[in-house]
Amino acid sequence: MHRLERSMAHPTIQPVREAADWAPASWQSRPAVQQPQYPDPRALDDALREVSSLPPLVTSWEILALKRELADAAEGKRFLLQGGDCAESFSDCDSGTISNRLKVLLQMSVVLIHGLKLPVIRVGRFAGQYAKPRSADTETRDGQTLPCYRGDIVNGPEFSAAARVPDPSRLVRGHALSAMTMNFVRALIDGGFADLHHPEYWDLAWMEHSPLAREYREMVASIGESVRFMETLAGVPLGSFSRVDFYTSHEALLLHYEQAVTRQVPRQWGWFNLSTHLPWIGMRTAALDGAHVEYFRGIRNPVAVKVGPSVTPDMLLRLADALDPHREPGRLTFIHRMGAGKVASVLPQLLDAMRREGRPVLWVCDPMHGNTESLDNGVKTRRFANIASELEQAFDAHAAAGTRLGGVHLELTGENVTECLGGARDLAPADLARAYRSTVDPRLNYEQSLELAMLIVRKRGAART
Repeated sequence: MHRLERSMAHPTIQPVREAADWAPASWQSRPAVQQPQYPDPRALDDALREVSSLPPLVTSWEILALKRELADAAEGKRFLLQGGDCAESFSDCDSGTISNRLKVLLQMSVVLIHGLKLPVIRVGRFAGQYAKPRSADTETRDGQTLPCYRGDIVNGPEFSAAARVPDPSRLVRGHALSAMTMNFVRALIDGGFADLHHPEYWDLAWMEHSPLAREYREMVASIGESVRFMETLAGVPLGSFSRVDFYTSHEALLLHYEQAVTRQVPRQWGWFNLSTHLPWIGMRTAALDGAHVEYFRGIRNPVAVKVGPSVTPDMLLRLADALDPHREPGRLTFIHRMGAGKVASVLPQLLDAMRREGRPVLWVCDPMHGNTESLDNGVKTRRFANIASELEQAFDAHAAAGTRLGGVHLELTGENVTECLGGARDLAPADLARAYRSTVDPRLNYEQSLELAMLIVRKRGAART
């Protein structure tokens, strides 16, 4: 048993309803994939003990509030917008990068609120998205083979033997930078950064050159008029419009780290992962008998699972039984990521199986991961046309099945990068070299993200008529 388990115990708090056969360390009895091999177990133990003693990044009441909102989304009363970097970098923990990331999500939510006439749940894929699963344990360049880069919380991206050694001190630094990111996001929101009275403040300087700028500004003007109309009726300023709720999410990949941030809290039963509001299980780690499913089944957070084209209806139903045995509203989200060429043939049978079971699951589309490709020069990219196609086909599949697509999960950035082909400016392969900055997967840039939000509005609006 790992020594961390003893340091995490809180004997003065008596949980009353969690499963008797589960503990934060019970995952260690199951096969655990995608875990780095640390060369110094003592250093790992010391780092985990330090993480377990640090203040939490989120609170239990925030987690439970999000769970209620996700339950609303499953019933069609809200829409989930989840987005951010494929993998955060330690070097990107700066005010400009964080505020631009927040801006693009806020502006997308304005488009969605205006077009869908629904409240939007904003969930950032950041403040902890420092680890990435990899398809191979090693990487070879020019005849040299080294451990692969698994994200800044594990090792460095530089192709050198020293950089690629898993370093436990990065766990502590990752926690600290996640806390800094959360602190800055909260300060921006509490300070009125998301004020609906002034959405024009969210503009990025280079938006002036976007082909979508005029359409977006018309939406902004309409929202401003609506806010002023409501204030006129109420006779007082609508102060609640000056701020929004914002939540965080990350793939809970490194299980020793996730165990270290799993706590009990006063006046609540059970265990919470207090590093994030919405952790998810990736497609590579969703084995029913695996360590990740074992860990996830015991925490009270809402949880999500990525669902790929190889998942069968029986596998999906058994995952739902394991992760949500009590069919708790807001508990379980399935994020399907099939690829534009497979979604129409694979998704309907999964939707039908879950619909027949009557489960209160929230369905979300990730149109990014199934559409990754490599060009002849080895550069990874995604085509905007394929991303849009998968999203449109997902809406159609849900409409035909009598289910509801309640959200989207996107890899995006507020920076003016050129990583995905196509979009309003029709980026070509030659454009990628101009501003390709991702260390792992290609992301939508600001313009492409806003264009996709407008596509969602048009597609869902058409489905209603």
